[in-house]
Amino acid sequence: MANILDYLDWRGDLSLTAAPFNEVDNLILAELSFIDYSGIVPEMAGRQAVTIAEAAQRYFARHGTEQIDMGVLVPDAIVQLLKKAAKCRRFSEMRLVSYVSETDLARQMQFAALTVELAPKLLYVAFRGTDDTLVGWKEDFNMSFLSPVPGQTEAKRYLERVARHFPSCRLMVGGHSKGGNFAVYAAIHAKESVQKRILAVYNNDGPGFEGEVLGTVEHQRISDRIRTIVPENDVVGMMMCHEERYSVVRSDQSGFLQHDGFSWQVLGDSFVHLSEIGFGGRLVDETLKAFAAKLTREERERFVDALYEILTAGDAKTLSDLQKGKWKMAGTLIKSGYELDEESRRMVSYTLRLLFREGVKSLRHELKIEEKWERLLEERRMNLVHPFKDK
Repeated sequence: MANILDYLDWRGDLSLTAAPFNEVDNLILAELSFIDYSGIVPEMAGRQAVTIAEAAQRYFARHGTEQIDMGVLVPDAIVQLLKKAAKCRRFSEMRLVSYVSETDLARQMQFAALTVELAPKLLYVAFRGTDDTLVGWKEDFNMSFLSPVPGQTEAKRYLERVARHFPSCRLMVGGHSKGGNFAVYAAIHAKESVQKRILAVYNNDGPGFEGEVLGTVEHQRISDRIRTIVPENDVVGMMMCHEERYSVVRSDQSGFLQHDGFSWQVLGDSFVHLSEIGFGGRLVDETLKAFAAKLTREERERFVDALYEILTAGDAKTLSDLQKGKWKMAGTLIKSGYELDEESRRMVSYTLRLLFREGVKSLRHELKIEEKWERLLEERRMNLVHPFKDK
């Protein structure tokens, strides 16, 4: 099968006029928001926008064309995606503007966004997902007990600012991973006048929300335009409460690696869709819901804070820092775990045991369901082979 890179080879010569914007285009723009456009794309909407072709030229002039490391979990293929997009008719002349990127350790926030002018009076607002920074991952986990997190608040402000600078434009909003969560949050909480201009909100495997966000009047005003896309054995998108109407797409990876948008399979102008989420996705969904239900907000907060304290004990700022000196870092992490106060140590130990226990329970439950269906299928098969067999 093929992915978004192959899609650019197949359909990159078709303009948006010849072939309208689709869900695959959305993921490509969401992935391109992970590129560092500092000093390349203007921060202010009133300044001259740059095309994707121009942005790519400046980016590679700065970094060279050799392999560029995007971090431990951010796909390096994003750089190749930029290179391909810059050379194809469909994307090369799209204009980029309003790039912002801010990492704030004190506020525990990692936020970046980019606006793409698709056509006259049509914009795609892209929110970056979690990058290589530990504080970015901390913000992800903070969502389990804090609403809103600072990045969500910034996403709302950014969307309303873009809408104000481009008053006659229709809007599409999207992002991958945490960026998808930010896109949905911003669209739900934006002013009603901004909401009316939004054509679609794309949540590409982003985590969910605390329950009070969904079902509100603000959410109901835009819920029919929210398009949640998850891979078949999803992990990230199943976290917390999420849109129940979601599309399931085929991935050529397994487990958590399916979160990588480059693993999502493409056919023509859409992803390869499945009728339901797979066994692994159901298992994760059941496990996380049962796990979260047994922890109070205060317990979640203590666990996340203690885990972050352990990971940053050796002055690591990124996942790459943890990986580079992994043997030395392992000793530091173990030592910092022992140095936690007794309550925090107990909280970490209890939470990890609870997560494991709920995972085992969910696995047993799913296996029973699978066994039941296997028995039914075997009975149906036997009836077809021996329709007059005595019962």
